[in-house]
Amino acid sequence: MNDAKTILIVGTYDTKQDELSFIKECILRGGGQVLCMDVSVLGDPQSPTDYSKQDVAWAADTTIESIIDTGDENDAMQLMATGASLLAVQLHRQSLFDGVIILGGSMGTDLALDVCAALPLGVPKYIVSTVAFSSMIPAERLAADIQMILWAGGLYGLNAICKASLSQAAGAVLGAARSAQAPDNNKPIIGMTSLGTSALTYMVALKPALEARGFEVAIFHATGMGGRAFESLASQGAFACVFDFCTQELGNDVHGSSITAGPTRLTGAGLAGIPQLVAPGCTDLVDVVSSEPLPSRWKNHVTHVHNRLITSVVLNNDERRDVANAINKQLSQATAKTTLLLPLAGCGEWDREGAPLHDAPGYAAFCKQIRTHCPSHVELIELDAHINDSAFADQALAVFDAWCADGMVKSPVKAQ
Repeated sequence: MNDAKTILIVGTYDTKQDELSFIKECILRGGGQVLCMDVSVLGDPQSPTDYSKQDVAWAADTTIESIIDTGDENDAMQLMATGASLLAVQLHRQSLFDGVIILGGSMGTDLALDVCAALPLGVPKYIVSTVAFSSMIPAERLAADIQMILWAGGLYGLNAICKASLSQAAGAVLGAARSAQAPDNNKPIIGMTSLGTSALTYMVALKPALEARGFEVAIFHATGMGGRAFESLASQGAFACVFDFCTQELGNDVHGSSITAGPTRLTGAGLAGIPQLVAPGCTDLVDVVSSEPLPSRWKNHVTHVHNRLITSVVLNNDERRDVANAINKQLSQATAKTTLLLPLAGCGEWDREGAPLHDAPGYAAFCKQIRTHCPSHVELIELDAHINDSAFADQALAVFDAWCADGMVKSPVKAQ
């Protein structure tokens, strides 16, 4: 194996020359190679970079002088973000680098998120940021396989604390580039959403059944970041078909929870023309952060503390109708075949009859709202079953097999 991988280092070399040079030295000591891209606007680096700020501006079909003339640092850096993203994609298509590491404060992180979002899955993407993990970074800005490292003590100049972060980041991106395995595009992938088996279990039956049909199955944990990754990949056409059976994140967004995949949840596959099977897994609940005070709007609701990270709030009838309306609205945008499976006996293990969160009238109100306003081009199949019953998985497979037989889903092997 050739370990001499090349890492693209991106940053503002007018203000972060020392820090970026330190990352370069760490990568070179580790046996890697580097390319450097300067995304500064006003100042100049102490020494030339492989790709200058002029190169970045030209990639955005402008000049650095025109960018400076905008007179606004936000507008200027957004233009540089456009140029850096386009240039990085061009360089990667030419196989000139194997991984990217980008350094920044809030301004540099804003640019870095665009660059990482532009690069394909499987390219190691590391952002070393003073605002890593911050709630100011919306879910929809995150690439599906992005890595973020907190740049502690690194706002201005090198020191022992920030060197510890920077050296780890340099080793991480180089190691990732050496071991990264790009997705196998020869085997079609089914994208599926779910929660853990304490709440949803359909994937236990569906995954082996779909694999037996020759498909690979990627299951996304629908707790905000998982749904964001799912939507990002779906919008890129990464899936042959989706089984989007846990749409709770959309309800989280509707009702203002910070545990969200963003307002575009349940649109990626439909807008990309990917056939989608959809179900309302756990849409009776909204998740909130356990460590934060419970918002006053939920004080009179039944709650379930799942763990020290997540607390689930049971929605009332009107709130469930709001979620149903949101599902119908998102599905109305679908351009490909869409089937909505509606299990009439419940949408999560905790809402079964006899379970602690059971609310038959509330779920009936949700189902009625779905039924009444389901978009005309969406096939609605109602099942006298719970979402975790075998009858639900059997129905999903029956629809999927029909799509494969019709050629709507490209199948690697003939469906049995």
